[in-house]
Amino acid sequence: MISIRAAGRTTHHRQRGVALLPLALPLVLCACAQSSQLDTALAENRQLRDQNEQLQQQAAADKAHISQLQEAVKYTVNTDLLFPSGGWELSSAGKDAIARMTKALAPDQQDKLLVNGYTDDAPVGQGLRQKGITSNEMLSQKRAETVMDYMVSQGVKPDLITAHGFGEADPVASNGTAQGRAQNRRVEVTLAGSGSNSNM
Repeated sequence: MISIRAAGRTTHHRQRGVALLPLALPLVLCACAQSSQLDTALAENRQLRDQNEQLQQQAAADKAHISQLQEAVKYTVNTDLLFPSGGWELSSAGKDAIARMTKALAPDQQDKLLVNGYTDDAPVGQGLRQKGITSNEMLSQKRAETVMDYMVSQGVKPDLITAHGFGEADPVASNGTAQGRAQNRRVEVTLAGSGSNSNM
């Protein structure tokens, strides 16, 4: 009898456990579903946090880039690269050089740009005189204007750029050597207010 009661009791507990199973199953499934939703939410939160951090880093980099552009930046290009000898039309290499410069300046442009042209002290040749260029100042003005016009065509704001030719004034090297004269034949692009010559 004892064994029968015991067996009966065991059977009774087993039946009660089976009877409770349908009630417990939704709770288990619900807990699994909530856990899955929580994992998804946490993953999305991590992704958003990473994206936000990347955006903040990019903004900081852009701010530093803009700051550098606004801090007295001066680009100096030798005119032997930009123009053929005795001319003021941009060469292919010259266009490439000015386009690269413009790509750095145009997107964040806020201040006026000064395009200043300079020459060495050699007198203008007969070929230039026949074209109406009678002085180094006139040649440097033509070259500065050519650079300015090309920069505008590449995205610089036309109301925020000006060109001026200084001829042989303000040499950066001695005109007594070929190397020095080459250094003096140049075009400088400078942000206004950064200490360069300015005729706005």
